[in-house]
Amino acid sequence: MKSLDLLVSVILSLGALQGIIYSIILWRGPSINTTANRFLATILFFFSYRLFVEILKLYGLGYYDWLYHILLEYNWIYGALIFLYVKALVTPNYKFQFKEEWQHFIPVGIEFIWSNFVKTQNFFWDGTRESLSWLGYWGYVIWMHYPTQFVVTTALIIYYTVKANQLISTVTNETNYIVPDSLKWIDRLITVMKYFAISVLVIVMADFLFLDYAFTKIYEYPIFIGMAGITYWLGLAGFSEKNTVVIKSNAVFNEKDRGQINDIAALLSEKMETEQLYKNPNLSLNCLADSLGIKSYMLSKCLNHHFNTKFNDYINGYRIDELKSLLADPKNKDYTLLSLAFEAGFNSKASFNRAVKKLTGESPKALKS
Repeated sequence: MKSLDLLVSVILSLGALQGIIYSIILWRGPSINTTANRFLATILFFFSYRLFVEILKLYGLGYYDWLYHILLEYNWIYGALIFLYVKALVTPNYKFQFKEEWQHFIPVGIEFIWSNFVKTQNFFWDGTRESLSWLGYWGYVIWMHYPTQFVVTTALIIYYTVKANQLISTVTNETNYIVPDSLKWIDRLITVMKYFAISVLVIVMADFLFLDYAFTKIYEYPIFIGMAGITYWLGLAGFSEKNTVVIKSNAVFNEKDRGQINDIAALLSEKMETEQLYKNPNLSLNCLADSLGIKSYMLSKCLNHHFNTKFNDYINGYRIDELKSLLADPKNKDYTLLSLAFEAGFNSKASFNRAVKKLTGESPKALKS
Protein backbone atom coordinates (compact mmCIF):
# COMPACT_ATOMS: atom_id res chain seq x y z
CA MET A 1 0.00 0.00 0.00
CA LYS A 2 1.29 3.42 -0.97
CA SER A 3 1.92 6.01 1.72
CA LEU A 4 -0.97 8.18 0.45
CA ASP A 5 -3.37 5.24 0.60
CA LEU A 6 -2.16 4.43 4.09
CA LEU A 7 -2.67 8.02 5.24
CA VAL A 8 -6.17 8.12 3.79
CA SER A 9 -7.05 4.80 5.42
CA VAL A 10 -5.93 6.16 8.79
CA ILE A 11 -8.03 9.32 8.38
CA LEU A 12 -11.10 7.33 7.34
CA SER A 13 -10.54 4.86 10.16
CA LEU A 14 -10.45 7.64 12.75
CA GLY A 15 -13.72 9.05 11.44
CA ALA A 16 -15.39 5.65 11.29
CA LEU A 17 -14.17 4.56 14.74
CA GLN A 18 -15.20 7.82 16.37
CA GLY A 19 -18.60 7.62 14.66
CA ILE A 20 -19.23 4.07 15.92
CA ILE A 21 -18.18 4.91 19.48
CA TYR A 22 -20.42 7.97 19.68
CA SER A 23 -23.31 6.21 17.98
CA ILE A 24 -23.25 3.55 20.71
CA ILE A 25 -22.99 6.14 23.49
CA LEU A 26 -25.77 8.29 22.08
CA TRP A 27 -28.08 5.33 21.48
CA ARG A 28 -27.65 3.74 24.90
CA GLY A 29 -26.95 6.73 27.13
CA PRO A 30 -29.70 8.39 29.20
CA SER A 31 -30.74 11.76 27.85
CA ILE A 32 -33.56 14.29 27.83
CA ASN A 33 -33.36 14.21 24.00
CA THR A 34 -33.54 10.43 23.58
CA THR A 35 -35.34 10.32 20.22
CA ALA A 36 -33.17 13.02 18.67
CA ASN A 37 -29.98 11.41 19.97
CA ARG A 38 -30.98 8.04 18.53
CA PHE A 39 -31.48 9.63 15.13
CA LEU A 40 -28.02 11.15 15.50
CA ALA A 41 -26.61 7.76 16.52
CA THR A 42 -28.16 6.20 13.41
CA ILE A 43 -26.66 8.90 11.18
CA LEU A 44 -23.21 8.28 12.69
CA PHE A 45 -23.60 4.53 12.22
CA PHE A 46 -24.40 4.81 8.50
CA PHE A 47 -21.65 7.37 7.93
CA SER A 48 -19.17 5.09 9.70
CA TYR A 49 -20.41 2.11 7.72
CA ARG A 50 -19.76 3.96 4.44
CA LEU A 51 -16.27 4.94 5.57
CA PHE A 52 -15.59 1.34 6.62
CA VAL A 53 -16.57 0.12 3.14
CA GLU A 54 -14.16 2.61 1.56
CA ILE A 55 -11.35 1.46 3.88
CA LEU A 56 -11.89 -2.12 2.73
CA LYS A 57 -11.72 -1.00 -0.89
CA LEU A 58 -8.37 0.67 -0.21
CA TYR A 59 -7.14 -2.79 0.71
CA GLY A 60 -8.65 -4.34 -2.41
CA LEU A 61 -11.66 -5.86 -0.64
CA GLY A 62 -15.37 -5.54 -1.40
CA TYR A 63 -15.25 -5.26 -5.17
CA TYR A 64 -16.26 -8.61 -6.63
CA ASP A 65 -15.49 -10.95 -3.74
CA TRP A 66 -17.90 -12.32 -1.12
CA LEU A 67 -17.90 -8.96 0.68
CA TYR A 68 -19.32 -7.37 -2.46
CA HIS A 69 -22.60 -9.20 -1.87
CA ILE A 70 -22.76 -8.38 1.85
CA LEU A 71 -21.77 -4.70 1.91
CA LEU A 72 -24.88 -3.14 0.42
CA GLU A 73 -25.52 0.53 -0.23
CA TYR A 74 -27.45 2.65 2.28
CA ASN A 75 -26.43 6.09 1.01
CA TRP A 76 -29.93 7.34 0.29
CA ILE A 77 -30.88 7.39 3.96
CA TYR A 78 -28.50 10.17 5.08
CA GLY A 79 -30.70 13.13 4.15
CA ALA A 80 -33.85 11.78 5.78
CA LEU A 81 -32.04 10.98 9.02
CA ILE A 82 -30.53 14.47 9.18
CA PHE A 83 -33.95 16.08 8.76
CA LEU A 84 -35.63 13.78 11.29
CA TYR A 85 -32.85 14.47 13.79
CA VAL A 86 -33.49 18.20 13.55
CA LYS A 87 -37.25 17.67 13.66
CA ALA A 88 -36.95 15.57 16.83
CA LEU A 89 -34.60 18.15 18.33
CA VAL A 90 -36.89 21.16 17.89
CA THR A 91 -40.31 19.51 18.36
CA PRO A 92 -41.54 19.30 21.97
CA ASN A 93 -42.40 15.75 23.07
CA TYR A 94 -41.60 14.39 19.61
CA LYS A 95 -42.18 10.65 19.24
CA PHE A 96 -41.13 8.87 16.07
CA GLN A 97 -43.98 7.02 14.37
CA PHE A 98 -43.08 5.17 11.19
CA LYS A 99 -46.61 5.40 9.80
CA GLU A 100 -46.23 9.20 9.79
CA GLU A 101 -42.63 9.37 8.53
CA TRP A 102 -42.48 6.34 6.21
CA GLN A 103 -42.23 8.40 3.03
CA HIS A 104 -38.75 9.58 4.05
CA PHE A 105 -37.48 6.00 3.85
CA ILE A 106 -38.75 5.19 0.37
CA PRO A 107 -35.41 6.12 -1.32
CA VAL A 108 -33.30 3.81 0.86
CA GLY A 109 -35.84 1.02 0.31
CA ILE A 110 -35.46 1.47 -3.44
CA GLU A 111 -31.68 1.60 -3.09
CA PHE A 112 -31.61 -1.61 -1.04
CA ILE A 113 -33.75 -3.53 -3.56
CA TRP A 114 -31.85 -2.17 -6.56
CA SER A 115 -28.45 -2.86 -5.00
CA ASN A 116 -29.42 -6.46 -4.23
CA PHE A 117 -30.80 -6.96 -7.72
CA VAL A 118 -27.74 -5.53 -9.44
CA LYS A 119 -25.28 -7.55 -7.38
CA THR A 120 -27.11 -10.81 -8.08
CA GLN A 121 -26.40 -10.30 -11.79
CA ASN A 122 -22.85 -11.47 -11.17
CA PHE A 123 -24.20 -14.98 -10.63
CA PHE A 124 -25.60 -15.01 -14.19
CA TRP A 125 -23.01 -13.05 -16.11
CA ASP A 126 -20.61 -15.13 -18.22
CA GLY A 127 -18.89 -12.19 -19.89
CA THR A 128 -21.56 -11.61 -22.52
CA ARG A 129 -24.49 -9.23 -22.60
CA GLU A 130 -26.79 -12.04 -23.66
CA SER A 131 -26.29 -13.84 -20.34
CA LEU A 132 -28.27 -11.10 -18.57
CA SER A 133 -31.89 -10.04 -18.96
CA TRP A 134 -32.66 -6.60 -20.36
CA LEU A 135 -33.45 -5.31 -16.90
CA GLY A 136 -30.42 -7.00 -15.38
CA TYR A 137 -28.07 -5.56 -17.98
CA TRP A 138 -29.34 -1.99 -17.90
CA GLY A 139 -29.82 -2.05 -14.16
CA TYR A 140 -26.15 -3.01 -13.81
CA VAL A 141 -24.99 -0.39 -16.30
CA ILE A 142 -26.98 2.42 -14.68
CA TRP A 143 -25.83 1.41 -11.21
CA MET A 144 -22.17 0.70 -11.91
CA HIS A 145 -21.27 2.81 -14.94
CA TYR A 146 -23.28 5.94 -14.30
CA PRO A 147 -23.03 8.23 -11.25
CA THR A 148 -26.53 7.25 -10.17
CA GLN A 149 -25.64 6.56 -6.54
CA PHE A 150 -23.73 9.82 -6.07
CA VAL A 151 -26.31 11.97 -7.86
CA VAL A 152 -29.28 10.65 -5.89
CA THR A 153 -27.34 10.66 -2.60
CA THR A 154 -26.21 14.27 -2.94
CA ALA A 155 -29.59 15.41 -4.27
CA LEU A 156 -31.34 13.91 -1.24
CA ILE A 157 -28.83 15.44 1.17
CA ILE A 158 -29.25 18.86 -0.46
CA TYR A 159 -33.04 18.58 -0.34
CA TYR A 160 -33.20 17.47 3.29
CA THR A 161 -30.55 19.86 4.58
CA VAL A 162 -32.47 22.74 3.00
CA LYS A 163 -35.62 21.48 4.78
CA ALA A 164 -33.69 21.17 8.04
CA ASN A 165 -32.29 24.70 7.76
CA GLN A 166 -35.78 26.00 7.04
CA LEU A 167 -37.19 24.15 10.04
CA ILE A 168 -34.55 25.64 12.35
CA SER A 169 -35.14 29.10 10.90
CA THR A 170 -38.92 28.79 11.28
CA VAL A 171 -38.74 27.61 14.87
CA THR A 172 -36.19 30.26 15.79
CA ASN A 173 -38.07 33.13 14.14
CA GLU A 174 -41.64 32.21 15.07
CA THR A 175 -41.26 31.34 18.75
CA ASN A 176 -39.57 32.61 21.86
CA TYR A 177 -38.89 29.09 23.00
CA ILE A 178 -35.40 28.50 21.72
CA VAL A 179 -32.56 28.50 24.18
CA PRO A 180 -30.07 31.11 22.83
CA ASP A 181 -27.38 29.62 20.56
CA SER A 182 -28.57 26.05 21.19
CA LEU A 183 -29.21 25.40 17.50
CA LYS A 184 -26.32 27.30 15.96
CA TRP A 185 -23.96 24.33 15.91
CA ILE A 186 -26.34 22.01 14.06
CA ASP A 187 -27.51 24.78 11.71
CA ARG A 188 -23.87 25.49 10.85
CA LEU A 189 -23.03 21.80 10.41
CA ILE A 190 -26.07 21.16 8.21
CA THR A 191 -25.10 24.12 6.05
CA VAL A 192 -21.60 22.67 5.65
CA MET A 193 -23.11 19.29 4.71
CA LYS A 194 -25.33 20.97 2.12
CA TYR A 195 -22.45 22.73 0.38
CA PHE A 196 -20.28 19.65 0.68
CA ALA A 197 -22.99 17.66 -1.12
CA ILE A 198 -23.26 20.34 -3.80
CA SER A 199 -19.48 20.21 -4.29
CA VAL A 200 -19.53 16.41 -4.60
CA LEU A 201 -22.37 16.61 -7.13
CA VAL A 202 -20.47 19.15 -9.24
CA ILE A 203 -17.26 17.08 -9.13
CA VAL A 204 -19.01 13.82 -10.01
CA MET A 205 -21.00 15.35 -12.88
CA ALA A 206 -17.90 17.10 -14.27
CA ASP A 207 -16.03 13.81 -14.06
CA PHE A 208 -18.85 11.97 -15.80
CA LEU A 209 -19.42 14.54 -18.55
CA PHE A 210 -15.84 15.53 -19.36
CA LEU A 211 -13.52 12.78 -18.09
CA ASP A 212 -15.50 9.67 -19.01
CA TYR A 213 -16.27 8.99 -15.35
CA ALA A 214 -12.70 8.13 -14.45
CA PHE A 215 -13.30 9.01 -10.79
CA THR A 216 -9.66 8.84 -9.89
CA LYS A 217 -8.22 9.19 -6.39
CA ILE A 218 -7.70 12.90 -7.02
CA TYR A 219 -11.48 13.29 -6.69
CA GLU A 220 -12.32 10.27 -4.56
CA TYR A 221 -9.96 10.90 -1.64
CA PRO A 222 -11.10 14.47 -0.85
CA ILE A 223 -14.74 13.36 -0.90
CA PHE A 224 -14.31 10.61 1.67
CA ILE A 225 -11.85 12.60 3.76
CA GLY A 226 -14.50 15.32 3.89
CA MET A 227 -17.08 12.73 4.92
CA ALA A 228 -14.76 11.50 7.68
CA GLY A 229 -14.34 15.08 8.91
CA ILE A 230 -18.11 15.64 8.99
CA THR A 231 -18.59 12.35 10.85
CA TYR A 232 -15.99 13.37 13.42
CA TRP A 233 -17.52 16.84 13.83
CA LEU A 234 -21.08 15.51 14.03
CA GLY A 235 -20.20 12.91 16.65
CA LEU A 236 -18.17 15.26 18.82
CA ALA A 237 -20.62 18.19 18.67
CA GLY A 238 -23.68 15.98 18.98
CA PHE A 239 -22.27 14.27 22.06
CA SER A 240 -21.35 17.54 23.74
CA GLU A 241 -24.85 18.93 23.06
CA LYS A 242 -26.79 15.72 23.77
CA ASN A 243 -28.48 17.10 26.90
CA THR A 244 -29.08 20.63 25.68
CA VAL A 245 -32.70 21.69 26.13
CA VAL A 246 -33.70 23.24 22.82
CA ILE A 247 -37.36 23.82 23.64
CA LYS A 248 -38.10 25.15 27.10
CA SER A 249 -41.13 23.62 28.80
CA ASN A 250 -42.04 26.84 30.62
CA ALA A 251 -41.15 29.20 27.85
CA VAL A 252 -43.37 32.18 28.60
CA PHE A 253 -40.67 34.66 29.50
CA ASN A 254 -42.54 37.81 30.51
CA GLU A 255 -45.91 39.22 31.51
CA LYS A 256 -46.74 40.28 27.96
CA ASP A 257 -46.18 36.76 26.62
CA ARG A 258 -48.09 35.22 29.53
CA GLY A 259 -51.00 37.57 29.00
CA GLN A 260 -51.10 36.85 25.27
CA ILE A 261 -51.12 33.10 25.86
CA ASN A 262 -53.86 33.41 28.49
CA ASP A 263 -56.00 35.54 26.14
CA ILE A 264 -55.67 32.97 23.35
CA ALA A 265 -56.50 30.15 25.78
CA ALA A 266 -59.65 31.93 26.95
CA LEU A 267 -60.75 32.67 23.37
CA LEU A 268 -60.04 29.10 22.32
CA SER A 269 -62.05 27.60 25.18
CA GLU A 270 -64.98 29.92 24.45
CA LYS A 271 -64.96 29.04 20.74
CA MET A 272 -64.80 25.33 21.46
CA GLU A 273 -67.72 25.51 23.90
CA THR A 274 -70.03 27.87 22.00
CA GLU A 275 -69.29 26.91 18.38
CA GLN A 276 -68.31 23.27 18.97
CA LEU A 277 -65.55 23.52 16.37
CA TYR A 278 -64.36 20.05 17.31
CA LYS A 279 -67.37 18.57 15.50
CA ASN A 280 -65.72 19.45 12.20
CA PRO A 281 -64.07 16.14 11.15
CA ASN A 282 -61.63 18.01 8.91
CA LEU A 283 -60.57 20.55 11.55
CA SER A 284 -56.84 21.32 11.32
CA LEU A 285 -54.41 23.47 13.27
CA ASN A 286 -54.39 26.12 10.54
CA CYS A 287 -58.17 26.08 10.23
CA LEU A 288 -58.64 26.53 13.98
CA ALA A 289 -56.02 29.29 14.09
CA ASP A 290 -57.81 31.11 11.27
CA SER A 291 -61.11 30.94 13.15
CA LEU A 292 -59.37 32.54 16.14
CA GLY A 293 -57.68 35.17 13.97
CA ILE A 294 -54.18 34.19 15.07
CA LYS A 295 -51.08 32.58 13.57
CA SER A 296 -50.87 28.77 13.77
CA TYR A 297 -47.58 28.89 15.68
CA MET A 298 -49.26 31.00 18.39
CA LEU A 299 -52.00 28.41 18.70
CA SER A 300 -49.37 25.66 19.02
CA LYS A 301 -47.62 27.73 21.67
CA CYS A 302 -50.87 28.09 23.62
CA LEU A 303 -51.71 24.38 23.39
CA ASN A 304 -48.21 23.29 24.37
CA HIS A 305 -47.64 25.64 27.26
CA HIS A 306 -51.07 26.57 28.62
CA PHE A 307 -52.97 23.32 28.12
CA ASN A 308 -49.82 21.15 28.07
CA THR A 309 -51.12 19.13 25.14
CA LYS A 310 -50.97 18.78 21.37
CA PHE A 311 -53.58 19.85 18.85
CA ASN A 312 -54.99 16.38 18.09
CA ASP A 313 -55.18 15.39 21.76
CA TYR A 314 -56.86 18.69 22.66
CA ILE A 315 -59.54 18.35 19.97
CA ASN A 316 -60.08 14.65 20.59
CA GLY A 317 -60.58 15.34 24.29
CA TYR A 318 -63.57 17.51 23.43
CA ARG A 319 -64.87 14.89 21.00
CA ILE A 320 -64.70 12.15 23.64
CA ASP A 321 -66.55 14.34 26.13
CA GLU A 322 -69.17 15.06 23.48
CA LEU A 323 -69.48 11.35 22.75
CA LYS A 324 -70.04 10.62 26.44
CA SER A 325 -72.84 13.19 26.48
CA LEU A 326 -74.44 11.60 23.43
CA LEU A 327 -74.22 8.16 25.00
CA ALA A 328 -75.86 9.43 28.18
CA ASP A 329 -78.84 10.76 26.21
CA PRO A 330 -81.63 8.11 26.07
CA LYS A 331 -82.64 9.37 22.64
CA ASN A 332 -79.43 7.90 21.23
CA LYS A 333 -79.78 4.40 22.64
CA ASP A 334 -80.50 2.89 19.22
CA TYR A 335 -77.43 4.44 17.55
CA THR A 336 -74.14 2.58 17.29
CA LEU A 337 -71.06 3.78 19.14
CA LEU A 338 -69.26 4.51 15.87
CA SER A 339 -72.13 6.59 14.43
CA LEU A 340 -72.15 8.71 17.57
CA ALA A 341 -68.37 9.03 17.38
CA PHE A 342 -68.74 10.43 13.87
CA GLU A 343 -71.36 12.88 15.13
CA ALA A 344 -68.90 14.00 17.82
CA GLY A 345 -66.34 14.86 15.13
CA PHE A 346 -64.19 11.79 14.55
CA ASN A 347 -63.59 11.08 10.86
CA SER A 348 -62.65 7.39 10.95
CA LYS A 349 -62.95 4.30 13.13
CA ALA A 350 -59.17 4.00 13.38
CA SER A 351 -58.64 7.58 14.57
CA PHE A 352 -61.49 7.17 17.06
CA ASN A 353 -60.04 3.96 18.51
CA ARG A 354 -56.54 5.46 18.80
CA ALA A 355 -57.79 8.63 20.48
CA VAL A 356 -59.91 6.81 23.07
CA LYS A 357 -57.12 4.38 23.91
CA LYS A 358 -54.56 7.18 24.20
CA LEU A 359 -56.64 9.65 26.21
CA THR A 360 -58.60 7.27 28.46
CA GLY A 361 -56.42 4.17 28.55
CA GLU A 362 -59.49 2.04 27.82
CA SER A 363 -61.17 0.53 24.78
CA PRO A 364 -63.96 2.46 23.05
CA LYS A 365 -66.54 -0.05 24.32
CA ALA A 366 -65.74 1.01 27.89
CA LEU A 367 -67.36 4.37 27.15
CA LYS A 368 -70.76 2.70 27.14
CA SER A 369 -70.46 1.43 30.69
